Amino acid sequence: MTDKTRVLVTGATGFLGGHTLTALATRDDVEVIAACRTPMRLPADFRGEIRAGDLTDAGYRAALVTGVDVVCHTGTWGAFWGHRRQERELFFEPNRDLIDRSVHTGVKRFIQASTIAIAGRRSGSPIDDFAPTRRTGFWPHLDYLIDLDQHMRASAGSGTQMITMRLGHFVGAGARLGMVPALVPRLRTRLVPWLAGGRARLPLVSGPDLGQAFALAATATELADYESFNIGGPELPTAREVIAFVADATGTARPALSVSYGMGYAFGALMELLHPMLPGSSPFLTRSLVHVSEDWACSNDYAASKLGYTARVDWRTAVSQSLSELKAMGYPWPRLAQPA
Repeated sequence: MTDKTRVLVTGATGFLGGHTLTALATRDDVEVIAACRTPMRLPADFRGEIRAGDLTDAGYRAALVTGVDVVCHTGTWGAFWGHRRQERELFFEPNRDLIDRSVHTGVKRFIQASTIAIAGRRSGSPIDDFAPTRRTGFWPHLDYLIDLDQHMRASAGSGTQMITMRLGHFVGAGARLGMVPALVPRLRTRLVPWLAGGRARLPLVSGPDLGQAFALAATATELADYESFNIGGPELPTAREVIAFVADATGTARPALSVSYGMGYAFGALMELLHPMLPGSSPFLTRSLVHVSEDWACSNDYAASKLGYTARVDWRTAVSQSLSELKAMGYPWPRLAQPA
């Protein structure tokens, strides 16, 4: 018999899941279970239980949560624009069912990877951890995350604690679907303007800090039936600081013009509409990219007080890691949706 907490990590071979797995592996009070489709992609030194399968398989989901104390749900399908049917079938419905099955089997805590961008933004004001959500109507992945958050709130008190992790923008080596990979090739075209002068603050957060946050959320005591945590890095750089850093590091000219967010959203909508008639695997700009570039000023204070979370990795270090990896690959134009 063991008195260790059995923690399941879905998407264990992905960017977020891999860092969560690494952070949990350092704890003596945890027994880690890795859930993934391709076990050979797990770290060579991983010695825990492996539950291989596809989260879109209902039978797999039922077996997955059996004999588990905590679920860290970091495995997901997602797109940075459109794809409403795929988002519903590959992301929302399997995710909601996993929550329900966790409750049914007596999982003590369910931790959901989400984004700070679900919050109803108030320009110039810090966004608290429980800020009301705001639908976009144009980004299905984010709108479904809001539906899941509401489902978790409604399920709180069932015996399973529900924890929403409102994560900042991922940066660092291995973050293939995020702000920096999307920004670099577009910036190199010299067609990217500042949005509202680049004054927006961006909650960039590294892989190791994300992993630490999930490990702490999995093991923290005295949490309420429903909790929501903003998770960012140690500081909030402005978009101007980040873009200038990326431009200088890649030898690219900084943007010369500034446009309003309204113009950015209008151009993004046009690019989405014209995408089928234009070359490339993804639109030049999408409204979701404009959305994540808005001002997401939030602090880690609540996560620090309840979880003991302390962000440590400077955003410049994490962005430099991303840029080094992207340079080795020739600064590819990334897809804004995962393969189905």
